[in-house]
Formats: sequence, C-alpha cells, structure tokens
Amino acid sequence: MVVLSQPAALEHCSLIKTCKPTCVFTGIPVIDLRDPEAKTLLVKACAEYGFFKLINHGVPMEFMTRLEAEALSFFNLPQSDKDKATPFGYGSNKIGPNGDVGWIEYLLVNTNPQLTSLKTLSENFCYAVNDYILAVKRLAFEVVEIMADGLEIKPRNVLSRLLRDENSDSCFRLNHYPPCPQLQALSGRNLIGFGEHTDPQIISILRSNNTSGLQICLRDRTWVSVPPDQTSFFISVGDTLQVPLKYYFILSVCFLSL
Repeated sequence: MVVLSQPAALEHCSLIKTCKPTCVFTGIPVIDLRDPEAKTLLVKACAEYGFFKLINHGVPMEFMTRLEAEALSFFNLPQSDKDKATPFGYGSNKIGPNGDVGWIEYLLVNTNPQLTSLKTLSENFCYAVNDYILAVKRLAFEVVEIMADGLEIKPRNVLSRLLRDENSDSCFRLNHYPPCPQLQALSGRNLIGFGEHTDPQIISILRSNNTSGLQICLRDRTWVSVPPDQTSFFISVGDTLQVPLKYYFILSVCFLSL
C-alpha cells in the first residue's frame, strides 16, 4: 500500500537517482471479480501483461482510508519514534539489481498472526493494519482460486492453500515517499522511489492513492506509467507463480512506485 506524502526529508538517503518520464498506459486489463467471465479474463491478463486492475474486490473502502490515515500519522512521527519500530519492519534500504537508493521509507510485517508484532505502534494503527490484512488475504485467496479455475488446475486451492498455510511468509508493506527538496533542481525528471525489480511472491496486491508513479515494463521492454486508482487494487504476478505455471504462460513484469 502507498500512502500520501507530507513535506519531509529522508536524511539518510543522500544519493538521488532519477529516470525519464514515461507515457501513461491506458491498456491495463480491468477485471471485475464478480464477472462470470472473470477466470478467463484474468488468465488472459496474466498471459499478456502479468498485471491487471481488480474492481468489485470486496475490500471495504473504510479499511483503506483508515489505514492510510493511520499510516500517514506514523510516518509523520519524529525519526526517533519511527526507529523504535525497526525490529518490526520500519526502515529504508537500497533496492534493485544496481543498488538503487530509493527515496522511500516503509513498514514491513509478516501477515501470519503468530509472527506479526506491532506492539510499538498505536492501538488504532494495529487495528487498522489487522483489519486490512485480513480483508486483503481473503481477496488473495479468491484471486488465486479463480486463476486456478481459469487454468483448469485441480484442486482449485492448490495455490490458495500455500497462502493459508500457518507458515506462509506472506508480507504486508506500507510505502511512503516523502517530497524531495533536491528534486526542485532536477527539472523535467522524476525521482525513483522504489527501484526496478520483480516480486518473488506468488502475487502482489497493490493499492495506491491518487498520486501517479507506479510503472510496469511491457513485453517490448517499454516502461509505462499506470494511471492511479485508489478504489481498486492492482495485481502483479510474482516470480514464484511463473515457475509451476511456465507451461501455461510465460510472464515478465517489473514495477516501481514513486
């Protein structure tokens, strides 16, 4: 999930890397989860793009807005207070094959209730995180089961049971991209917040605010910008899914967010 940014600076990020602006891509497949043809359209979107937008997903909007508000309050805390959450996933780091330094701070937690610990966070923030995680996990189960239906894989829970497993390493990540004062001197260029990469998981479920910045790489190696939509989710196929399904379709997708 990406949250709105407020004026701030990441003092520990001294290296700034920029990229040329990309064109806005309007051809992102849109899958209505309640469409009777969803399984066919979903598989087609995975085969052609490895990425699609999901609507009628069933995750309450109030869960999204409450989490975004609580996350923003957290990221606006003094650095010393945020550092107290470091053992539970707060930080910023070098991302990407070239060691890109992203202008980003994040909170990363395991979605397994037995492993997740948010004791250093406010009670309201904990409730918001847990409600959101439970709702999005249910969505993830449904998406991969519909995917299995579309590929005629039996049993249909062959993928979802991996996500349901108590030892699953599924994770939840909140990304925050503070404004960069130095960027004012870089006219006509964009700042890289999250470096070029592929995701190792089965799928990634992305939710953004109305700020643009998310990009994907098409088959012809062209990088395009994905129009933001704060009411929907974007699904990105991960590396793990490509291995067992390589005889069904070949996928390659990267994305970065600002």
